[in-house]
Amino acid sequence: MAQYDFLWFRELLLNWLSLLPGGEVWSNKYIFSILIVFVFIIAAQLIQFLGTKYLEKIAKKTKSKLDDLILQKTKHPLFLVIIVLGFKFGLANMGITGILTHFVNSILAILFLLLLSRSVDVALETWGMHFAKITRTKVDEVLLPLFHKFTKVVFVIVGFMWVLHLWGIDITPYLAGVGISGLVLGLALQDSLKNIFGGISLILDKTFNVGDRIKLDSGEVGTVHEVGLRSTKIVTLDNQALIVPNGYLANARVINFAQPDNKIRINVTFGVTYGTSAEKVRKVVLDTVSKLKHVMKEPAPSIQFVEMGDFSLKFKVNFWVDRYDTAFQNSMQSEATEAIYNALNKAKIGIPFPTQTLYLKKK
Repeated sequence: MAQYDFLWFRELLLNWLSLLPGGEVWSNKYIFSILIVFVFIIAAQLIQFLGTKYLEKIAKKTKSKLDDLILQKTKHPLFLVIIVLGFKFGLANMGITGILTHFVNSILAILFLLLLSRSVDVALETWGMHFAKITRTKVDEVLLPLFHKFTKVVFVIVGFMWVLHLWGIDITPYLAGVGISGLVLGLALQDSLKNIFGGISLILDKTFNVGDRIKLDSGEVGTVHEVGLRSTKIVTLDNQALIVPNGYLANARVINFAQPDNKIRINVTFGVTYGTSAEKVRKVVLDTVSKLKHVMKEPAPSIQFVEMGDFSLKFKVNFWVDRYDTAFQNSMQSEATEAIYNALNKAKIGIPFPTQTLYLKKK
């Protein structure tokens, strides 16, 4: 079929050349084949010149960067595609088939896939730049390299299969082998794939971002240092790196102190002796807590009389701090506990300790 691919161009060119003096020279298939290659080289040079001089200037005037990047990435592969097409039709004109034709067709297929691959890369890159502008997540930093690598692998596999087909090799056994190999590889990398997709789900769901303070269901508390493709690095309060697989995090219960906002409520439980006025306790403790630095006025601190215990009257005071990192850094719970203890002592309010009274009965 190759010798008929460019039949219309061959006839048109021969009819035009026959009008020139000595036009019968061009009826020689070898000379005409050289002319075909020469015409395609001139056409490639002309297209590259027009693309550089005019199309790139037009693309720069548009708001989108997509056309600029496509022209920049594809002009060289397109130049080579046109030249190889010239050799392809030159060989077809001479009626040459076999290894040389297969070799040229293989190069043409590889160049075409390279052209398509670069266009897809540009589209992904443009999508990533646009996505980065409308979101504060790290999804573009993690997913885009993964998509780039995946598309390259796909194009390499397609190119390999295409070249085998052009050389007349039956690719059915290879397709079956790829399927079996993919199944075996999928089973072998089951845990790794679980972690990778777990990382993608964490990013897309915005479970947490770098810098957030989180608490795992196993009890560890730390700041998210890095969200990777397979694992997440957390720096604990002891400045130790805790590396957790994303597959585990995707299914675990995680407390994120940074969501839905940065404020956090702190609770302090304490007890006073029986006989103490509950109203006096409320006034003393609320006045004390309200004067602490970083305690929010709204919502205002509150106190509850929660229980008449075995040894004391138990109260719980709640107050809000404007930022969770400030609360952890300044140990607001410890600071509030100490302030309440001092205020109760100053107000002559007793703080009991566990006691036990034994009664002996005489017989």
